[in-house]
Amino acid sequence: MADTVLYEVSDGLATITLNRPEAMNAMNTEAKVALREAVQAAAADDAVRAVLLTAAGDRAFCVGQDLKEHVTTLVEDRKAGSGQTMSTVREHYNPIVRALTGMAKPVVAAVNGVAAGAGFGFALCADYRIVADTASFNTSFAGVALTADSGVSWTLPRLVGPGRAMDLLLFPRTISAQEAFEIGAVHKIVPAGELVETARKLALMLAAGPTVAYAALKESVAFAADHSLDEALEKEDELQTRAGESEDHTIAVQAFIAKEKPNYLGR
Repeated sequence: MADTVLYEVSDGLATITLNRPEAMNAMNTEAKVALREAVQAAAADDAVRAVLLTAAGDRAFCVGQDLKEHVTTLVEDRKAGSGQTMSTVREHYNPIVRALTGMAKPVVAAVNGVAAGAGFGFALCADYRIVADTASFNTSFAGVALTADSGVSWTLPRLVGPGRAMDLLLFPRTISAQEAFEIGAVHKIVPAGELVETARKLALMLAAGPTVAYAALKESVAFAADHSLDEALEKEDELQTRAGESEDHTIAVQAFIAKEKPNYLGR
């Protein structure tokens, strides 16, 4: 894996760090490939029970597509008529989004600074967003004459409502961590100096938790978003059966009766 993205697994937690701080963690091709490989590796590894997505530096989480690289390849494409530049959505962004949202384990995003464009999109893919009080967010796409990608057309309306999402997409502007919290785009704000420690502590707590139940919660909420109540109830039945058959459920019930803290196995 390229050093544009760092990947480490410890205590059941996979920490994925965007690592181009000199470029505000903008996504060039190398970084996109590395991030795709990292999230897919975390999703496939049974030893990983939670994921922490974060970024190096204190200025930016990720400002999206590296436009310096993009404009060069765009001009070359126009000359050659190949149309390959925009295939990055299919080849990179879509697989990253599918892995983050679909993996059967919780994902925490620790947003340390600016999250714009695809960077905002990646943060929105997480199940829990904890952000520095200095963080900010911008959809950015329309500002460079593009439409939404990195899952933003799906995640943002579900979090803040279709009307507010359209406002943020049609009229890109920077919103503060506080405003993002108020509209429901993030879960928790902490002082910038406490972000790393607080996010890691929270992610480790999830890594030590009932992984099968967490996976079922992710699946049930995603399913219910675009299905009827009756269909959601059927899905709850299916998933509750799965969770109830897990070793962790038995451990939890036994620990509750014994008035002890459960020691989950993640299965």
